[in-house]
Amino acid sequence: MRSSRRAVLASALGLLAAPARAQAPDAGDGPAPVAIRASPIQPFAPGDRGATRFGALTFRSGLELQAGEREFGGFSGLWRSGDWAEIVAITDKARWLTARVALAGGRLAGLTDAVLAPRLGASGRPLRRSRFYDTEALAISGGTAFVAVERSHGVLRFPWAKDGVRARAQAVSGPAELRDLPRNQGLEATGVARPAPPCPALSWRSPSAPAGATASRRGFILSGPRADAFDVARTGPFDVTDLAFLPSGEILLLERRYSLLGGLGARIPADAIAAGRTVDGPVIFEADGSHQIDNLERTAYPC
Repeated sequence: MRSSRRAVLASALGLLAAPARAQAPDAGDGPAPVAIRASPIQPFAPGDRGATRFGALTFRSGLELQAGEREFGGFSGLWRSGDWAEIVAITDKARWLTARVALAGGRLAGLTDAVLAPRLGASGRPLRRSRFYDTEALAISGGTAFVAVERSHGVLRFPWAKDGVRARAQAVSGPAELRDLPRNQGLEATGVARPAPPCPALSWRSPSAPAGATASRRGFILSGPRADAFDVARTGPFDVTDLAFLPSGEILLLERRYSLLGGLGARIPADAIAAGRTVDGPVIFEADGSHQIDNLERTAYPC
């Protein structure tokens, strides 16, 4: 799905926000450095400036990011390294963003060594020139990057440890049911379960039911001996936009709602995945327009 004016990169330890694209020269078809300007987000709830605890989460720090490149923004997936020093993000127009995280006093201070690069297909041509241009979710595990694609529904894998941003896509096989998903209500989240092996990649779609309806969303375990389908319970107007696995094996689902009257809202339920079951965990965090959020399309927990 397309982003709003700001894109938020969220983790259990902080929120990282980025405004959408400025009108400046295109980054081209090769990797290119990008200068990113960062401004601290503090507090998370302007109406309660001393608050740091929100549900089961603690807000540590955040950044609002700006850059002059036209392709900067529209971020739809985020990964952060186990030492929290590096990030990889994807845009919904098939580009990579890589950068190192700068800290000051234990808080986010900025991004350095940032690079924007086109995501490449199997032929070496940019994915944005193919039917796989609408990339929505990212997970990196064991040196492999997994990217979920909407509209032409599926998951692509990239040999990240070997080739980085020059890696070429390889298709991950999935069930025939994937082909029947609605065009713009397809795969919105993907993750790699622990422990490994096996490392099943999981993705699911937004619901086709109207807002406010009680319905479930379909999920898919795409690999491993437990490859199968499952359901994610839907409550009200919230739609899944991302996921992250915890060391315990539990999964954090990032959900979002939007309406012209109600504005933006987000919540994070936690549960465990199993083939054939319906995922419907407790909500551990919920936010609305009184918090420093935007369309909340991505969350990250280090692998």
